[in-house]
Amino acid sequence: MSAETSVREEYQALLTPWKIGNCEIKNRFVVTSMGGTDLFGWMERNHFDKDGARFVLEAAKGGAGLVLPGCQPVYNPMFGQWLHKNKKMYQDLAKWLPEFHATGAKLFVQLTAGFGRSFTISEMMEKLYENKALRLGSKPVMDLDKITASASPAPNRWSDKVPSRTMTVEEIREFVDSFAECARLLKEAGVDGVEIHAVHEGYLLDQFTLKYVNHRTDEYGGSFENRYRFPVEIVQAIKAVCGKDFPVSLRYSVVSKTKGFRRGALPGEEFEEAGRDMEESERAAKYLQDAGYDMLNCDNGTYDAWYWAHPPVYMPENCNLSYVEHIRRFVDIPVVCAGRMDPVTAAESIARGGIDGAGFARQFLADPEWIHKLLEGREDEIRPCILCHNGCFNMAHYKGVPNDQDLFDSLHLARCAVNAEMMQWNKHHIVPAKTPKTVAVVGGGIGGMEAARVLALRGHKPVIYERTDRLGGAFIAASAESYKGKLRDLLAWYRKQMETLGIEIHYGYEVRTLAEFGDQPVIVATGAVPRLLKSVKGYEKMVEACDYLLREPGAAEAGGTVAVIGGGLTGCEIAYELELQGYRPVIIEMLDDLIKQKGVCLANSSYLREYFAWKKVPVYLETRLTEVKDGAVVCTGKDGKSFEIPCDRVISCAGYLPAPLAAGGRKNVQFIGDCKSVGNLRSVIWGAYEAAMKI
Repeated sequence: MSAETSVREEYQALLTPWKIGNCEIKNRFVVTSMGGTDLFGWMERNHFDKDGARFVLEAAKGGAGLVLPGCQPVYNPMFGQWLHKNKKMYQDLAKWLPEFHATGAKLFVQLTAGFGRSFTISEMMEKLYENKALRLGSKPVMDLDKITASASPAPNRWSDKVPSRTMTVEEIREFVDSFAECARLLKEAGVDGVEIHAVHEGYLLDQFTLKYVNHRTDEYGGSFENRYRFPVEIVQAIKAVCGKDFPVSLRYSVVSKTKGFRRGALPGEEFEEAGRDMEESERAAKYLQDAGYDMLNCDNGTYDAWYWAHPPVYMPENCNLSYVEHIRRFVDIPVVCAGRMDPVTAAESIARGGIDGAGFARQFLADPEWIHKLLEGREDEIRPCILCHNGCFNMAHYKGVPNDQDLFDSLHLARCAVNAEMMQWNKHHIVPAKTPKTVAVVGGGIGGMEAARVLALRGHKPVIYERTDRLGGAFIAASAESYKGKLRDLLAWYRKQMETLGIEIHYGYEVRTLAEFGDQPVIVATGAVPRLLKSVKGYEKMVEACDYLLREPGAAEAGGTVAVIGGGLTGCEIAYELELQGYRPVIIEMLDDLIKQKGVCLANSSYLREYFAWKKVPVYLETRLTEVKDGAVVCTGKDGKSFEIPCDRVISCAGYLPAPLAAGGRKNVQFIGDCKSVGNLRSVIWGAYEAAMKI
């Protein structure tokens, strides 16, 4: 049996057809919805969005059986548009659909009632809301009072300054009517079905169903039937105008995994469920099926437990699968499971009837052709999603700041840190070089390899000069922790690309001056060096973060208590790894919160903060290290008092400083990555891509 044949057999269950109502889907690969891949625009005036359509088409050509574009608000938060009122974009959609259907895939458009208390509030929005004149003047563009309205008054997930008021019955009915009219227009355009978003993730419809949010006393609150009335009325209204055979899916969170407002529950944690528990979910799933829904597209969580619906690398693979398999026993309609799904495990579950379809999302951003590569036994050619959220969903939140996200990112979701081209095709695309050149690339880290990859694809001849004996640079350390297999997969992918493209590499070659390259164009990717806390007495007794991560596996480590100096992402990830390995980490951070940095998604940062709270990892905020002694560190708290923390070793995670080579007045030199400005993987890869395109 050939390797290719065995791989295909391994995934055979994923290739079987299935039905949602009377709609037959050719295989079990489902592209679940991501904000930014919308067909009618995202946070802008509604229109037929060509970039969204391109992503949807590429996913279909890539082998998906069912594609769900980004969630489409029936009431657009920006400019207050009702989705059913712009008829031209439905006409444009109808003209495009034959090209999509030629792939053999099916298209369900996801319609959402909105966000309620989960709407991501920025500092600018807080200012708009707190100033009565600005709040009134901004209503035609962004009516925060309407956008954030919920089942009952509730605190916003992101901000204490923009509360949610009670949504009126008249508003609810207006939404129900709009859902029905949008579905009718989509059906007429040729769409195969719709998905209602969502009794899921603590979005607006879910807020009505959850007892910790919904305290209404009218027909939309109180009893089980009343709490689920809003999503029931939506599907009934759609079926009334579109017919019972028009498929309507529901995005559904099996259990909420929520302890209360802004408090989630981690895998393995014992807690009292504030939201939907499994007992209620068993009843709700059948109730929603009987109301008319034809499929449940499932995961877990709410915005208060966001890491279940948007799993970071710390969450286990297939984290939602056992819950979805359980709920499948209570319905007669198909169920889809999403959330860090492993294709092998998904195929096994489908084969035994555990689930009906497997949902994948961010992997299509990293590599839209990954299904073909998987089925053809070319797994090593798949550019992996590393679950970082740096490009696709980087809404950051920490003490004192709501959504710390650039407006540019807010308006352009669904880009990808590891794939610079995704949803940026106008800006990032390969253009063949008119005059091929030999280009020196100094440094063989991720930035250097990305630059070399793009240069080679353009027809240039890149030559990498790497001072060590292997490629990877700082990413070797960054991917070293036990839970970072996806990052190691990315490193392996880059090394494979260098081999496939025949990139010339000089190992053990330290470039000391750029003069040796003459007039040859040069890209410098020499990375950064650790910031050493030399003002701290005994600083030389600390182990630097990268040195710790690069230690030999199984190397003896003195003692069990480890002081981690710095509570940014690097320090918190090291502390997480230490706790997983049975050590006792202590985190010491100068700022007033952990991971207080832009670009780290709340799904990632809240997991780590809540994990440390659950495991009782000592965290000292607003605390400064003043001395490292044998067996202890000396710190100063925010009250100015000095105290000691006993420990067996100390790891410094104080950040990094750019380490570029001097340009020496040369004009044909470009600096990329951390040697230019210390950032994250997204800034490294996108910057490298752009530098390679300039030559």
